[in-house]
Amino acid sequence: MNSPNSTNVIIPSDDMAACAEAIRHGSRSFYVASRLLPGEIRDPALALYAFCRLADDEVDLKASKAASVLALHERLDAAYAGKPFNASSDRAFAAVIEAFEMPRALPEALLEGLAWDAMEKRYATLGELHSYSARVAAAVGAMMCVLMRVRDRHALARACDLGVAMQLTNIARDVGEDAREGRLYLPLEWLAEVGLDPEGILALPVNTPELALLTHRLLRVAQRLYGQSEAGIALLPRRARPGIYAARHIYAGIGGAIERAGYDSVNSRAHTNTAQKLGWLMLSLARTGVSMMMPRSAMIYARPLPQTAFLVNAAARGAPLHDHWSENVLSVMATLKARDLERMETLSIEARRVTPV
Repeated sequence: MNSPNSTNVIIPSDDMAACAEAIRHGSRSFYVASRLLPGEIRDPALALYAFCRLADDEVDLKASKAASVLALHERLDAAYAGKPFNASSDRAFAAVIEAFEMPRALPEALLEGLAWDAMEKRYATLGELHSYSARVAAAVGAMMCVLMRVRDRHALARACDLGVAMQLTNIARDVGEDAREGRLYLPLEWLAEVGLDPEGILALPVNTPELALLTHRLLRVAQRLYGQSEAGIALLPRRARPGIYAARHIYAGIGGAIERAGYDSVNSRAHTNTAQKLGWLMLSLARTGVSMMMPRSAMIYARPLPQTAFLVNAAARGAPLHDHWSENVLSVMATLKARDLERMETLSIEARRVTPV
């Protein structure tokens, strides 16, 4: 049985249930915040996040990350062609694409960020880290605006600020976990400033005063962006505001947990509990009421981050809907394919060496 809503998006109920369950287990913070969204936004949002969660897991959890990204390239192609793969997340996302005329450049950007992960890309500066965060997180914020039928450039810019802030919080939380998996996201120039060796961190992650200082520094950047993002929430549909305020406060609360742990993200992974989440949900309802009475903040007119401007342009009203892969993404995919072929050839050579004659 299908489940239509006022946005005219029709997602089979079994697929919708599967998407909701995937987010309940894989993205707990968003799942809690989504409870405050009206149904006509919540269901498409869960479908969107389920596809994004699938994409992230495909790259994070698979041995051949390049092959996983290339497979996602095919799945996204199929979804935009109206012939999604036979999976709940793909069918639901294809329905969202059609109903909301989702600009292809937005999920393309997400895929490019995941490709950077597969390439084990490192980031020399905070600006480069913002470019990565724009792709893997701000793109999702822009897509959420599209689901709310909001194409205002100022609202989109602030949604992208929120996405970048959330991603920086995730990076600050996962410093040790990422290092043990061979990943490093802290800006290399920051590491050099405090005398930390990137290879040393990856070889043996240890919490040091210098590393805690950089974690603190990253959270300060995130906190500024959280504050700036709030101005955009007032431009969203009233019934959607509590859910977005909730997401903002729950993710920022992770930063608070890191602070209470002395900015040690190596020996423990910060988390928030149910009571805290409920408190932030109540705060979000109160903030929504206040936002309806307060004058518009001048912060709404702040320029978007240079690294997220392309997302704002893609999602804004009147922007063309891309029906083909961008040259930039195609170049990244070609590089990944070459690397994957090289990897397979290396494995084949090694297998022949150990096979007895």
